[in-house]
Amino acid sequence: MTGWAWAALALYGAWLIAAFGIRTLIQRRRTGDAGFRGLSGTPGSAAWWAGVLFAVALLGAVAAPAATLAGVPVLVEETPALYGTGAAIAVLGVAGTLMAQGAMGASWRVGVDPEERTALVTGGLFAYVRNPIFTAMGVTGLGLTLMVPNILALTSLAALIVAVELQVRVIEEPYLQATHGAAYLIYAAQAGRFVPGVGRLQIRGDEAGA
Repeated sequence: MTGWAWAALALYGAWLIAAFGIRTLIQRRRTGDAGFRGLSGTPGSAAWWAGVLFAVALLGAVAAPAATLAGVPVLVEETPALYGTGAAIAVLGVAGTLMAQGAMGASWRVGVDPEERTALVTGGLFAYVRNPIFTAMGVTGLGLTLMVPNILALTSLAALIVAVELQVRVIEEPYLQATHGAAYLIYAAQAGRFVPGVGRLQIRGDEAGA
């Protein structure tokens, strides 16, 4: 089991370096801006909780394999097929994260600045889902959880899911609608929220023409 825990740590580390470290360097070189906007919302608000739960998920993804290495038992033992499937899913999630980030180009951000206006991205993976980066993050989290299925991994995955839902529904969708108006509503009626065809917005004719 320790081998899978080390593999989970390695995959997670590679994901962090590529998705945040390298991506930040690319963003700064292209635009002069690292793209980080930080947390938003007052303490106790839904937006604030989104940021807190993201932090819990990121820390939990390290704590889970570390706990396994320290001797904490997994919930499903002696199941290499499950662990291997998790590794494959995690690799797919890492690749999806990088592809989606690349599709965002100069519009890539971590967090939202309500006063900032970036281009509405609707190409590549965004043609099918509105939040492919978050979808890929969820896939990565699921894979890592299957690699070391202990209680910390499950807690981390749950925190990630709730954080993503809050971030998208409370912060990003209202921001995009306020910024791009009818263009975003039309796009959101065609692309799913996290998976193709699911979570598309229903709009009235007067909204589409606004």
